[in-house]
Parts: sequence; structure tokens; C-alpha cells
Amino acid sequence: MTIADDHRTHHGAPGGPAVADGSAGSAADAELVVPELTDGLPTEGDAATISGLRMGGMVPDASVLPDVLPTDRLGPSGKPLPPLRAELRRTHSWRNAANVVSVWLQTAGLLVVASWLTRQLPLWAAIPIWAVVFLAMGRGLGLFAILGHEAAHRLLFSRKRVNDLVGRWLVAYPAFVPFDLYRRSHFAHHREEFGPAEPDLNLYNGYPISRASFRRKLVRDARGSSGWKNLKSLLLAVRSEFARPVALRILGVQLVIAVALTAATRTWWIYPVMWLLPWMTVWRVINRLRAIAEHGGMTHSPDRRLTTHVAHQSWIARSIFVPFNTGWHLAHHVDMGIPFQNLPALHDELVASGWVTDEITYPSYVALWKALASG
Repeated sequence: MTIADDHRTHHGAPGGPAVADGSAGSAADAELVVPELTDGLPTEGDAATISGLRMGGMVPDASVLPDVLPTDRLGPSGKPLPPLRAELRRTHSWRNAANVVSVWLQTAGLLVVASWLTRQLPLWAAIPIWAVVFLAMGRGLGLFAILGHEAAHRLLFSRKRVNDLVGRWLVAYPAFVPFDLYRRSHFAHHREEFGPAEPDLNLYNGYPISRASFRRKLVRDARGSSGWKNLKSLLLAVRSEFARPVALRILGVQLVIAVALTAATRTWWIYPVMWLLPWMTVWRVINRLRAIAEHGGMTHSPDRRLTTHVAHQSWIARSIFVPFNTGWHLAHHVDMGIPFQNLPALHDELVASGWVTDEITYPSYVALWKALASG
């Protein structure tokens, strides 16, 4: 396994070790660092490693965790009961087909339009436009990863074959995510948050941290250090007989994207500067901020209120940091079989029951990030 020291991108979205696509092997056998799983993870059952980590620095006090479940609509863990469960677990296949098309328009389509608009402009006028597009591409590549996360849960399309085909080739591989390994590792995250098999432990552990440490992490992400580690591992994985198949698939998709963008824009630098570089920089910052706002400083517990944060979401946050209802992350961990379109409804049920209260809800993501950096 290739190990890096706290350079990761998180699933949620949908970054750690990657492995060949398909059923062969396990995450522990991997030699490729996955772009959407954490690095430096302990192996399953490594109790000594787990006990040496500082967890729980951000958990709410037991006095603000009312014991109100079960109800006639929710089970003891908050999971919806029939018939509510069947209603909330309905997959929105056609809407998700439109979402996939929309993400491609917001990324590849944006680059083609920007290239056309700036072709006749002087350099001084074109640079600000491309700067905005650069930032927007970091967000756009995150949209691919989030839809890849939905497909990993088999919630993007109701037909399994369509779900996995689109999930691999049209949303995960364009964002450098090795789909099948990510699915296995992410399910380990859901089975036991902060447990011995938690793949994202080093990302979430140790909060709150100092403001200086928080800043260093973001600067490291913004300058491409984390992204380069993942890209380098992907390239080196081609040497590995075990990891080569998925690495070549990802690289093949990236080659198709590069050729198509270059042909469509007649600009040789469009792929490296406006696709690859935002993935290595802007997306790293966005993804870290979202990931730590999900679980940073929480702890191992069957009560998901102790494993997952809750925060009010502004429209800016929903657009940039938590698209596709990713911000209702507690609801997602209460029942990971609910499509993202229905997570707000489950969240409302949890609030109505009195299980989720204002006392455990941060007023904004900015307030949550400040708390995470208050150590």
C-alpha cells in the first residue's frame, strides 16, 4: 500500500489506496493512492493505532442529545420505518440522467464556451475570465465526484448495470476516482465511522486544531501538494500488475477528455491548465473543507449525532461546497440507502422528532470551520 501523510480528498463526496476495478483484491492490497479516500489509514483491527489517536474533540455534550427515538415514523437509530422508508428510498433515474448531462455542461461545456468568448479578446481581458473559469472547474470536478458517490451507493439509477456503467465512466473516472475501490472503502466508512476499518480516520482525527495548522492544510491543498501525491501515485500504478487495470482506465478517460477539449477549443493548454490543475488545487481545498465539516473531530458511536456534524446551509455553500444535498450528511449516515434528492425530507423528519436540535446545529459552515480551527 502506498501511504501518504494526511494528503487526501475524501469521498463525500467522493480520497488513500486504490486497487484494480472489479472484485479481485481488497483495499489493503492496493498500490495506488485513490483520489477520493484518505491516506495514512490504519489497517483493520489496528487497535493500537486507533487508541493512540485523539478523537471526539468536537462531539456535542450528552445533555443536548435528547432520547426521543423510536417514533411511529423513525426507528431507534433514526432510520425511517415503512412506509416512509419506501417513499424516501425511491431512485430518481431520469432526474439523475439530467444531472449527469448538467455536470458535463458545467465543466467541458464551460471550457468550450469560455474559449470561444475569449478568442478575440486581448490578454488583459481574457485572464480574469479564465481565472473565474479555473475556480469554477474546481467546483465542477467536485460535482463529478459527488455523483460518483451517489453511484457508489447504487442510488444514481435504479438499474444496477446502468448505475455502475455511468458511475464508472461518466462521473467517477473523469474525476480520477477508482469507482469500485471507492465503493468498498466508502462502505467501510459507513459501517463503522471512526472504527478500526475507517478509511478516512487521519482526515477527521485531532480536531479542533490551531488556526495556523488549519491554514497550513489549506495552503498545502491549494498549492497542489496533495493533488500531486495522488497524480504521481496514479501514474506509478501503471507499473503494478494489480493496480494497472483501473489506472489505465482512468488515464484512458483522461486522454479522451484531453483530446476532445483540445479539438473543441483549439487550445493545447486547456486540459492541463483548466482540467488537471483545478483538480489538483481548487478541488482539494473544497473537498477538505467539506469533509472535515462532515466528521472532523467526532467520535466512534452508534449514535450518528456523535459521528457527523449538522450545519445550516446557505445557497453559496450548497452551490460550492455541498452540492446535490451533500450537506444533509447526518441524514445520509442515518440511512445511506436514501437518494440525495430525499435527504432533506429525512432531515426534516429527524428535526420534527426532536432528535436533531438547534443545540447540535451550527448556524453556518463558516461557524463550523471556525470551531474546527479553534484548538
